[in-house]
Amino acid sequence: MNLLNKRNKNYAQVFTLFTEETWTENSKNYNKNISILFSGKKNEVFIDAQEGAITYFIGLGKSDLQNFEFQQVAMKFSQSQKKNFQTVPTLISADFINEKQFEEFVKGLFLGTYNYPFEKNHPFWNEKFEFHFGNLSQKKLDVISSRADALCEGQTACQDWLNKPANLKRPETVNTYLKNLAKKNQLKYTVFNRKKCEELGLGAFLSVNQGSAYDAAFTILEYKTTFKNAKTFGLVGKCVLFDTGGISIKASDNMHYMKSDMGGATAVIGALIYASQMQLPVNITAILPITDNAVSENAYLPSDVITAYNGKTIEVLNTDAEGRMTLADGLSYLSKNFKTDVLIDLATLTGSSVRMFGDTCGAMFSNNEELKNLLIKTGDKTNQRVWNLPLWDIWKDDFKSDVADFKNISMKPIGDCIVAAKFLEEFIEGHPNWAHLDIAGVAFGNVGYAKDKAATGYGVQLLADLIENYH
Repeated sequence: MNLLNKRNKNYAQVFTLFTEETWTENSKNYNKNISILFSGKKNEVFIDAQEGAITYFIGLGKSDLQNFEFQQVAMKFSQSQKKNFQTVPTLISADFINEKQFEEFVKGLFLGTYNYPFEKNHPFWNEKFEFHFGNLSQKKLDVISSRADALCEGQTACQDWLNKPANLKRPETVNTYLKNLAKKNQLKYTVFNRKKCEELGLGAFLSVNQGSAYDAAFTILEYKTTFKNAKTFGLVGKCVLFDTGGISIKASDNMHYMKSDMGGATAVIGALIYASQMQLPVNITAILPITDNAVSENAYLPSDVITAYNGKTIEVLNTDAEGRMTLADGLSYLSKNFKTDVLIDLATLTGSSVRMFGDTCGAMFSNNEELKNLLIKTGDKTNQRVWNLPLWDIWKDDFKSDVADFKNISMKPIGDCIVAAKFLEEFIEGHPNWAHLDIAGVAFGNVGYAKDKAATGYGVQLLADLIENYH
């Protein structure tokens, strides 16, 4: 993206930003009839089409708006007007906004061009396209440009993989993509197939994969910095490519949405892209246990007892509680084989979290007060919010088993997202700085670029910001 510190005499396309307050101050400089149609309210757009230029008046709302609201407004504006934009040098006029606010606005403009399947064929992505903004130095604009580029790359990859139909994301396809991604971004790439997983004893993950016609792919991606004493992040993303529910099969009405059951993994992929493109001074080890959850004569059965990677045994009461099975091995493999300062897993895990929060926020569980507060703060800052829920030991009683260490579900109609979190806690091998994010309600939902539910990109900006600013 080309952001340039210059101002021409004439522009064919101008984006002029106003808060309600700045419009009140400046409206007298414009045709007085515009005030009948425009007042600077949030997401208001007025288009003034003259012979020589089209000027878009963009309303931001009250002047005390938060940074993420600049991205929101720009994204909505971009989505609604994207068919009309021309490939011409475009002036962004807004004397009152600061560097961070401008960065968020630019991110929103570019993210607003997304639709599935994503190709950079919108005028904004044209190499000849230029945004002109005179209020910041070229040096600052270059930094904003590279940050926005890296973020858009991560978030559009996240959305694209989540939106793909099931037949376009077989384990092999996803793995080829990850292999190429690793090559491009200097990541270390390792994958274990079914045979290797059996040798290693990844029994919980394999139990889900055994019903599949496709080989398992327990995938590890590592990003390493050259900085000494850098913090290391362990990320585990649920990567169930399609979830039928297995033998405990789901109702058919909304089953087509189950292509979105890899929302944890796509958030991790997006954050990895951002970290590596920005060359952040951190280390990241990401585990994506890739499989589908299928119905077949080989599928695991309710009442099966499975031995997980760490030796603990699990009685399967419901094969649709498969996410926690794959994550259990992902978490314990990461904890036993890599040293990490922070351990975070993300998963589109339970209907319970959706019933609790809808699409407003993710359910968060953490055994560390500082990490908990940091995630809440980062969620508020990026508008990818999380809400803290308890990890009290009283919930353990709900998944004790007569024939194994644990059951994989409590069978009670309450608190399943908490039971799932307590279950996962048994596989972090005592890691003192862990958080589990259940993002089932927020990863896939109503979006401005599609008629039906689609990928929101949730998690990418939350993780990227957390990793970049972690001390």
